[in-house]
Amino acid sequence: STGSKFLMSSLSVLSNKSELARKGEALLININAGIGLQNVLKTNLGPRGTLKMLVSSSGDLKITKDGNVLLKEMQIQHPTAVLIARTATAQDQMTGDGTTSAVLLIGEILKQAKRYLDEDVHPRVLADGIELAKNSALKFLDEKKVKKAMDKDHELLSCVARTSLGTKVSQSITEILTPVVVDAVLTIRRGTEPIDLFMVEIITMQHKSETDSRLVKGLIMDHGARHPGMPKSFKNAFVLTMNVSLEFDKAAMDAEMSWKDSEGRERMVAGERKLVDERVRSIINLKRTVCDTEDKHFLVVNQKGIDPVSLDMLAKEGILALRRAKRRNMERLALAVGGAAVNSLDDLTPQVLGWAGNVYQHVLGEDKFTFVEDVKNPASCTILIKGPNGHTINQIKDAVRDGLRAVKNAIEDGHLIPGAGAFEVACSHHLKKYAEQVQGRAKLGVLVLAEALLVIPKTLAINSGLDLTDTLVKLQEDHAKGHMVGIDLYSGEPIDPVSEGIWDNYRVKRQLLNSSPVIATQLLLVDEILKAGKSASNDQP
Repeated sequence: STGSKFLMSSLSVLSNKSELARKGEALLININAGIGLQNVLKTNLGPRGTLKMLVSSSGDLKITKDGNVLLKEMQIQHPTAVLIARTATAQDQMTGDGTTSAVLLIGEILKQAKRYLDEDVHPRVLADGIELAKNSALKFLDEKKVKKAMDKDHELLSCVARTSLGTKVSQSITEILTPVVVDAVLTIRRGTEPIDLFMVEIITMQHKSETDSRLVKGLIMDHGARHPGMPKSFKNAFVLTMNVSLEFDKAAMDAEMSWKDSEGRERMVAGERKLVDERVRSIINLKRTVCDTEDKHFLVVNQKGIDPVSLDMLAKEGILALRRAKRRNMERLALAVGGAAVNSLDDLTPQVLGWAGNVYQHVLGEDKFTFVEDVKNPASCTILIKGPNGHTINQIKDAVRDGLRAVKNAIEDGHLIPGAGAFEVACSHHLKKYAEQVQGRAKLGVLVLAEALLVIPKTLAINSGLDLTDTLVKLQEDHAKGHMVGIDLYSGEPIDPVSEGIWDNYRVKRQLLNSSPVIATQLLLVDEILKAGKSASNDQP
């Protein structure tokens, strides 16, 4: 018949090596993948979440509960789980936080939708309702955001940083890192210009304990002087930042040179040496001009090389010279100490020099570090992270990056959202009321998102060892009285997150509500999963 011919022609398009999952099976595969990934990450949510230990094939350990790190390091095989993981890591790249929440929300939307799908509700009906609910939730978010003037409110920014850091590291380390992160962002901020977190250098030292981590309003460079006669530390230093070669330059292309006699070669070598020596002498002359008293000193930081003869000349003048500095540090150093980076010694004037109150070298095993501190008006700074072992340092480093993003987001948004699960409970209550106004079966999709949002406060309660039912009932009762309340993770009682200083970033919540329902509805609307294998060359016609 015509129908059977059409079926055969459509099937013949598929390779004989392909695997096909039909409607019900495909939906179940997607839902189970979302719930499975949710179950892996849900125990890490919140300040009282547990840790995961990742072991690489070479035996390296990483202990963390940062959702972004886990999703990047874990070897995820399932294609649907990979899609969810990519969505969650994109959330982190755009806003700096909310990775675990995104995975939990997507998984919970799929779990709540399964209840209605088992009763033969069409996925398209649920998708339409979830879209309506998403738009309503975003409007509700804009209504509940709290406008704050964060320009000089150090305490409020500290609350934002503490909320973010507390979900990544222990409370004792959070209290140490909070002022470090806030002061770092305020140091590099310049009026209404966008905040460039690249101007915060993060240096790690496997030394002492994590409680010795601190902010340096200046720059730490992970290399030191290459001449034993140079001074190791001094006060009151002029700083010259330059990108000029103080060694013989190699030819840009392969070139052969020939001389008639040895004297010709010696004249050329002497000419090259003279050129380099003149450059070094111009630096020495500048040093003698500005360092007119014995208490003044001179530091040279060069992006290019300095040969041994030049180093010896500078050392005899008491100049500390660093060569082959990283390009990123050249920009940071000029912003930290003032002055300007010099690309030609023709521009060498006292006006291009920066100033630092304290310069010293720190030797740790075979590694040398140069500290440039006590600068006058820094626009760049360094966060020094210390720890007894590698995985502690990596854990703090990941937390600091998230903390910096949280403070930056708060300043740029100018708005905050009450945390501790308060917004999710309020939004869920709002969506349940909104569902009563929606006509037809689309209201089922609205209820799906309303129930799914409660996964955040539920998981916070479970991870804190609280009774889930009691905690949720108390929250909803208080909310029904008109209070926007969150969870006290130690007592399980409702608290006012505003008075407790628990704040979430506005853009993190907005991105979460924008992306998670969209991915979840796309997965619900998949009715076939086709895994196609490549045909062998001898199978082709």
